[in-house]
Amino acid sequence: MKALLTLVLACSSVSAAPRARDLGILLGSHAPGPLDAITDVAGVRVGHVDVVDASTGPHALRTGVTMVVPADGDLWNGKLYAGSFVLNGNGEAAGLMWVVESGILETPVALTNTLSVGAVQEGLVRHMLAAHPKIGAGDDTLTPVVFECDDSSLSDIRALAVRPEHALQALDAAKAGPVREGPAGAGNGMTSYEFKGGIGTASRVLSKEEGGWTVGVLVNANHGARETLRIAGAEVGRELTDLKPALKQDGSIVVLVATDAPLESRQLSRLAKRAMLGVARTGAVAYHGSGDVALAWSTANRLPHYPKAAVLDVKVLSDFHLDPLFEAVAEAAEEAVVNVLLAGKTTVGREGNTVYALPVDRLMGLLKRHKAVKE
Repeated sequence: MKALLTLVLACSSVSAAPRARDLGILLGSHAPGPLDAITDVAGVRVGHVDVVDASTGPHALRTGVTMVVPADGDLWNGKLYAGSFVLNGNGEAAGLMWVVESGILETPVALTNTLSVGAVQEGLVRHMLAAHPKIGAGDDTLTPVVFECDDSSLSDIRALAVRPEHALQALDAAKAGPVREGPAGAGNGMTSYEFKGGIGTASRVLSKEEGGWTVGVLVNANHGARETLRIAGAEVGRELTDLKPALKQDGSIVVLVATDAPLESRQLSRLAKRAMLGVARTGAVAYHGSGDVALAWSTANRLPHYPKAAVLDVKVLSDFHLDPLFEAVAEAAEEAVVNVLLAGKTTVGREGNTVYALPVDRLMGLLKRHKAVKE
């Protein structure tokens, strides 16, 4: 019971680590939302459950589940337009095939480790079955969306410690407001640019003249080589050459994008592509062994499960007004990755493997020398 209580309480605390904007790292020209988080998009909620123990032996656990509820209300009967983009496909994205085919999102979106996709998907299925008794009994079945990253360098991934109930706990913990970053939920065992990685988020709000739309991004960052790391355009990775983990492997990054702009699935796939431009600004290459994928959705239109009308009444933004959204999503994705690194905590995991936190004081010295921060 004590271990379970620890997991549940871990969902609610928000890190006090400085974020990019707190340090004068101002990326791009668009303004952030009030929270500078994906939850600036009304209706979006985020919950974490940590599956972590105190061991540093062969069976240490540094893993978890992150759950993103993409909009308020009944997603099954009020579906969302969605689109995706796979930059490099070394990984698993359960349920994504139907998003690509149909252009809709109809379940919460989960993040976890590579070998726990099935368990987390089972948890989401159980949630949906409880909410909708006709699913699979006269109504359609479903394939919830679950993304993964490999946390085996820090966690005993073979233990299959993440169970369906952890997905349900993360769903119950999902809330609006500030989002815990760094080693949170699915981010507990992540490594990014050979520093401690994990969860990061940011947002942008367009001007009234540009439509006033909000774009929010959440990432689970487990990618990147140190020598390519760039922050605010400065090649800081080439100068931060120490504090490297002994165990180095290719990783992945999952990028989730929410917006209240009225976009349809084709446009959302285009938005997902531009999110990866923001990730690239931090030095990402999308190496052969990396799984780099983005999912984007809009909360503006709700689509019925079984439409009564043959023609749907939806509003869609003109393609000629997309450019500010493209700028905004790239900025937010770039900042979300930087926020991951700033929130990192030095972590000792499986077999004593150690991943160090980014040394923020040294980083700021480099950025000031490169004139890359606002003082």
